[in-house]
Formats: sequence, C-alpha cells, structure tokens
Amino acid sequence: MLFAPASCARLVIKIGSALLVDPSGAVRRDWLAGIAADVADRTRAGQQVAIVSSGAIALGARRLGLPRGGRASLEDAQAAAATGQILLSQTWAEVLAAEELTAAQMLVTLDDLEDRRRYLNAAATLGRLLQLGTVPVINENDSVATAEIRFGDNDRLAARVAQAAGAQGVILLSDIDGLYDRNPAQPGAVHIAQVDRIDGRIADMADDGSASGMGSGGMVSKIEAARIATGAGVALAIASGRVERPLSIDARHTMFLPERRARARKAWLAGRLTVKGRIEIDAGAAQALADGRSLLAAGATMIEGAFGRGDVVAIHGPAGPIARGLAEYDAAEMQRLLGRRSEEHEVLLGYAPRSALVHRNHMALL
Repeated sequence: MLFAPASCARLVIKIGSALLVDPSGAVRRDWLAGIAADVADRTRAGQQVAIVSSGAIALGARRLGLPRGGRASLEDAQAAAATGQILLSQTWAEVLAAEELTAAQMLVTLDDLEDRRRYLNAAATLGRLLQLGTVPVINENDSVATAEIRFGDNDRLAARVAQAAGAQGVILLSDIDGLYDRNPAQPGAVHIAQVDRIDGRIADMADDGSASGMGSGGMVSKIEAARIATGAGVALAIASGRVERPLSIDARHTMFLPERRARARKAWLAGRLTVKGRIEIDAGAAQALADGRSLLAAGATMIEGAFGRGDVVAIHGPAGPIARGLAEYDAAEMQRLLGRRSEEHEVLLGYAPRSALVHRNHMALL
C-alpha cells in the first residue's frame, strides 16, 4: 500500500460493508483481525490511524431478521443500525484489543460536519483521541439520520473525517481495486493508476452500482470522496480489500493526488455537501472569481433559495458550479442588488452596503 508512516502522519481507512460482513450477514472476523494487525503495525511505526467502518445496518438486519439487508425502508435501516452498531463497535474493540490497541467510537450525522461549530467540536474530539493513541472507529449515526440529513455513504464521510482530523491520506478499501475507464465488467476496461485532477472525463468513468448489494456507495461516491479529500490537500486511494492484510501489501490501486492544501475554513466550505441557496453569475464574474476576486452584485444574474446572511451558498457560472461561500446578505436583499453596480446599493438597501455578495476571504473555489 502506498501510504508510509514517513509521509502520512495521520491516516483514515474506510472499510465497506461487503468487506466486513459476509453474504449471510456475519462478521468476517479473521479478515478483520488482519486489518487490526495492520493498524497495529502502523501505530507502532508512528502513524495515527482512524477507521471509518460500515457494517452496522448489515449486522443489525441479520440479528433482527429484516429483509433486503435492512434497507427495505428507512425505519428498517434505522432499527438495523441501532442494533448492529453495538455488534460492530464490540467487534472492533475486541480485534483491536487483541493487538493492545484501544478503540473509541464516534457516531456522526451530516449536520455534525456541515455546521461549522459542530464540525470544530468533532475535529477537536477526533484530534484528542488520536493524540491519546486510541483508534477512533467512526460511522454515520444511521439510527437517527434521515434522507435529508445523512451522508448516504461512508466514502464521503471518510473524506470529511480526514479533513476534520488533519489527515494526510485516506484509503477506501472496497470490493474493487480502483477506478477503471469504464465499468470493469465490460471488455477492454483499463485500470487508472493515478488521477492528477478530477475533471469531467474522470467523473464520467464512475459507475454508481454497489457490486455486493450491501453497501450504499459505488464509484460515483468514491469520486466525490476523492474530490472532497484532494480539495482539502489530502491524498486518497481506492484499493481492494478482497485480500488478506490489504494494508501491508503493495497491490494495484488508484491514487488521487492532492491539490495544494487549502486553509481550513475554505477546505470546510469546499467539502460541504449541502448549501442553503445558489447564485448564478455571468462569465465576467466567473473570471473575476478565478482571478481571486470577491463576487460583486453586478455579475450576479439569478438567486435561488431562502438563505440568510452567513449561510453557505453555491456559486454557478455559465459552465456549472465554480465556488461555495458565505453570503454577505440574505436572499431578499441580494435579490434587490442583482446585477446592480456598487454605487447603487446604499439607495436600494437603505443602509451602507457591504463590499460584496460573497467576499473572497469567505469563498472556496471548486
């Protein structure tokens, strides 16, 4: 595996349901013990490791006898998660304890990492656990999450956890050994060893199916996870977990190289999965943003959503989404300023205007 203690002080490892749970719904304990041994080796070598672990719904569904792996309804998934999470955390505690490691559990929802204050609290807890030498085992809190407030897959959760933890790398262990130029089941599919930049061509290679039927994410979610991670300056690898001790062998995988590490606040903005509204801008304003300038009202063409000052909004140019930032006005005020020059703003608002709709210091380009 590519990441070495010398180059990656903190590492996040994501393990999918299909690797942790067999088709009957039982834990693949021997395989998991091998993962724990790999983590112990890395810890002794000086790395701090956090694990994002799927499997609660699959384990709970087996215990409760629920159909379709516990995913027949939201209520079934929540009940399965509540039951399976106890089994999952107990299993991790046991296999890590066998390697003289202490497990810690963190359950999060989308809101915990989308709200800035809660994000900082989660980051502080995660950082302290790693400093204390524990192995945090993180999962989405599926027992309370709904469609509106959930990640939906642990790939993107792992990328956001890596960002919060200040990690340098993420490994997504999956049932596939990386990205292919088309569905790998198709003849002639070519494995992609390294991705320098995630563009439309790379995104088009993704397939959104989950081969096992147990997981909730396919290659689409992994590409989105890579986008979040690399945008925050974190390297991400997609590798197969269909081998014993996958973290201690140099097997084929796809590496997504990180971009220049963004400031923490801007990385948090760029990695968000939810926004409160949208601002459409013209080509001139899009170029101004690319040149590092703030978004002025004169270049805005349309406002969508009911947002307040300080809410996160998406900024779209003629070619699609280009940035996210904190709104300097609420939606109603911004609507009045749409397309108007700065010298008109005080008359339109009735008070001294702010310098921009979204200031460059509170904006992250995508």
